[in-house]
Amino acid sequence: MHLSINGEPAIAIEPSRPGAYQWFAVEVEAGHAAPGSEVSDDGGTTWRKERMGYSNAVLAEYVIRVRLAEGEDPEPPAMVWESSNGERAESLRGVIPADARNGGSTLQRVRVLSTWLSSSWEHTGSNRAGQYAPWDAETLLSWGPAQIGHDGKRPVAMCVHYAAALVSAAQVIGIPARCAVLTGGVNQMNGHFVAEVWVEELEKWAVVDPNSDALFVRDGVPMSMTQIQEAGEQVGGLIEWAPGSEFQRSFPHMVEFIRDNLEKGVCFGHRSVWFRSDLLAHPEFSPPGHGSLSYCETGLVWEKRDLDRGFGMFPCFGDEAYFDAPPPRG
Repeated sequence: MHLSINGEPAIAIEPSRPGAYQWFAVEVEAGHAAPGSEVSDDGGTTWRKERMGYSNAVLAEYVIRVRLAEGEDPEPPAMVWESSNGERAESLRGVIPADARNGGSTLQRVRVLSTWLSSSWEHTGSNRAGQYAPWDAETLLSWGPAQIGHDGKRPVAMCVHYAAALVSAAQVIGIPARCAVLTGGVNQMNGHFVAEVWVEELEKWAVVDPNSDALFVRDGVPMSMTQIQEAGEQVGGLIEWAPGSEFQRSFPHMVEFIRDNLEKGVCFGHRSVWFRSDLLAHPEFSPPGHGSLSYCETGLVWEKRDLDRGFGMFPCFGDEAYFDAPPPRG
């Protein structure tokens, strides 16, 4: 790919991972007297200077974002939560295991949800299927176990989808939850997607991985994302496995991921949260292909320390208080 800035050749980018998406950083000098930028979304047939903003889905081969040297980043958006009321919430509650609905501690109920989802379908990534499943819990519970989506095609239903389903299921039974996106680094293929649940009894966020049915526990207390990051390579000894992990380990690619990534803490190098948890009420705001594209969405809030670690393509970064803040009560 040859990149020109205001008509002047800037850089020629050679493909380094054919068939995979990748981000490239290019520094640009500020200021131009007569900008001539245009955009085309029909393969170059027509070009325009207006309405040039990014709009939800990737429609072309390349996404270009500009981070300006002047000004300040916007404040990270407030978390948006799911309502436990409404027909969709009631419908999802109807398929959730009774042990999760009918009492017990927060962690006991979350463990039931995690085991239920982990045991429901085979992790299927974009290298094994081409039709991305939506983040709708009931659709996932139909497509995943059957391994059939629209028009009989096999769906992509991977770590992203286990966590998204748990986030919706937890909220409709009164447990605040949110999606957490993990990666070892920019342009690396060692990411993961988990859920964070608010444990009211402990007044803290705890991490649960409903794909591998794992909970991270130290001295009998579930761990927050920060605590897991601090544990680093020692995190493997702090994982409590539940029955769903036996089902997931029946697939060689999951055995490899657990052994070489999860138990070594690789994916926890950098974390973000998807600020919208209202996946039932507003499925249209779910990203169209997370995990099968290279972080194209803008609704992720990363930690402030990551701004200077190659994550400048994102607009919002939160501090410790943002990530640790409790959900609204009542």
